[in-house]
Amino acid sequence: MSLRMRADVALCETEDALVLLDERTGRYFQVNRTGAMILKELMAGSSVERVAANLARTYPVTLEEASHDVKRLLDQLAEEALVVS
Repeated sequence: MSLRMRADVALCETEDALVLLDERTGRYFQVNRTGAMILKELMAGSSVERVAANLARTYPVTLEEASHDVKRLLDQLAEEALVVS
């Protein structure tokens, strides 16, 4: 899966997070360090399963929990119309 942000969504990496600006609406969104890692991997072409496996290796969560978290972030991005399929 290759995740793509809409062309009018600007990304800015900070020390602890990733900030997204929806230039169409002027709304800002922030994801924490873990969310930033998820987004970067998905935008680089990693699958949901691979990202979840990386999370489960990095953090004290099960593969099932990690998979749920990745899918939840994707759902939130889609709900805000920040990504394109």
